[in-house]
Amino acid sequence: MEFYNTHILSVVLFTPLVGALLLLFVPRESENAHRVIGNLFAFLGLIVSLPLIWRFSLAADAPRFQFYENHDWIPSIGAHYTLGIDGITLLLVILTTFLGAISILSSWSAIQLRKKEYYILFLLLQVGMLGVFMALDFFLFYMFWEVMLVPMYFLIGVWGSDRRLYAAIKFFLYTLVGSVLMLLGILALYFKSGGMTFDIPTLLASAAQFDTRTQVILFWAFFFAFAIKVPMFPFHTWLPDAHTEAPTAGSVILAGVLLKMGTYGFIRFSLPLLPLDPTARQKIVTIMLVVSVIGILYGALVCMMQKDMKKLIAYSSVSHLGFCTLGIFALTPHGLSGSVLQQINHGISTGALFLIVGVLYERRHTRLISEFGGLSTPMPNFAAIYMIVSLSSLGLPLLNGFIGEFVILRGTYEVNPKYVAWSVIGIILGAAYLLWLYQRVMFGPVTNPANEHLQDLNAREYATLIPLVILCFWIGIYPKPLFRVLERPVQLIVEQVNPGYYGGERASAPGINAAPAAGGINSAVPAMSMPGMYMPPNQALDNATDPHSLDPNAKDNKALPASPASSAGSEKK
Repeated sequence: MEFYNTHILSVVLFTPLVGALLLLFVPRESENAHRVIGNLFAFLGLIVSLPLIWRFSLAADAPRFQFYENHDWIPSIGAHYTLGIDGITLLLVILTTFLGAISILSSWSAIQLRKKEYYILFLLLQVGMLGVFMALDFFLFYMFWEVMLVPMYFLIGVWGSDRRLYAAIKFFLYTLVGSVLMLLGILALYFKSGGMTFDIPTLLASAAQFDTRTQVILFWAFFFAFAIKVPMFPFHTWLPDAHTEAPTAGSVILAGVLLKMGTYGFIRFSLPLLPLDPTARQKIVTIMLVVSVIGILYGALVCMMQKDMKKLIAYSSVSHLGFCTLGIFALTPHGLSGSVLQQINHGISTGALFLIVGVLYERRHTRLISEFGGLSTPMPNFAAIYMIVSLSSLGLPLLNGFIGEFVILRGTYEVNPKYVAWSVIGIILGAAYLLWLYQRVMFGPVTNPANEHLQDLNAREYATLIPLVILCFWIGIYPKPLFRVLERPVQLIVEQVNPGYYGGERASAPGINAAPAAGGINSAVPAMSMPGMYMPPNQALDNATDPHSLDPNAKDNKALPASPASSAGSEKK
């Protein structure tokens, strides 16, 4: 128990790995044992991660990264086994373990071939995703980023549909290109900072001292890896093929978690790497906002023309995640917190939609919209759950999708109302294609005899869908606990990347008539000068924005230099 208390992140990280190793020794003929052990360790991974929720401290004096672990790994190059989470990472870790358990449970009857290899690869994929979110060392982060790629490649290529090899190779090549560019960025950051450590907070803090040209190059080096992973327009073309050809569980985990690795990378790495020069920063942020709006509209319009249910939902991810990147690069507290919340919402709602398509595919072995119609008659319970999930995805009030999109638009409005106006069109189109899909599949007479006697949901399918429906209502009605968890990390990030936002008297209509501030944090960092953004008077940066404000009682903590911005600010509680 003492080991669990002091190494809780390692326990959460490697529990799926223990299951994968155990499966290696189970004979191939014992198919039921593979399913039982795979589901057992996926569920156990969720159980051991739940204590993170009530042990995570929301106190003002709590360290920025909690449950911190730091051990020497490769001392000769300065690589450490360093783990830690803040409020943003906490939500993504819980989402990963939760959707991982549901995804593997949904595979119980869907996977009939090579079950042993399937469950081993899925558990390894879980390890890679958790490692990406927990790692605080660039070397460790990159290792997990690449480890994640291999299991997903095989899950698509072996257990996918007819064009699975094409989709798997396309997914692999796209992600690999982005990963190589990110590796070059990591190495440039490492050597430019002295080549002594891969510690993420240390390297990001040192980047503030680089010249503008270097900062711009570093931003774009990381950008391609994360933009491909999200994916942002125009790097999205691998996603519909991967989603369409992947098995149901692969689509759920791909939409629910893997895509969030891109948005997480933007928050954790790209925002701190924004150039300090106001002109260069404004140009980059404007590009990101415009591309996000294009992705919202493009993804929604393409959804209107799809004939395959899975491909329609895949393109909807391009549109919905456009809202997430819009909120991130608004550089406002509402935009950023709304973006993280919408990432969680997207994982829940879109994951449920892929499970719903999987239910139909198991019964009919087709995903063509034209093959269905009138399913509410033989499958009334399925129709009810499908309706709730569709309304959640399109953003109906009292369901989770509404609060995330609303807060993002609220934060973006402070930057420029024009972005909000264009984005709202995407919401309207989203309601159109989701309701159109529901109407075509569920309403009307049963025209196809093959649909007349379809079985309604069974107990296992209820077990995968009901928890997601409960979360849709809970987050939509009472999202306060999630906003409380996000409040402090969001504040620290905004103070770092949009200096001068906090403090001062707010105008009655912020973001419309107010002029941007002339300075930054004690003029150490230039303030943003984006059109229409409200910039109150300067306020000292919280000393907790020092990326190394770790638990002072942790055994392995070392005295590390603070960033120039944090050392220039005064303490604020």
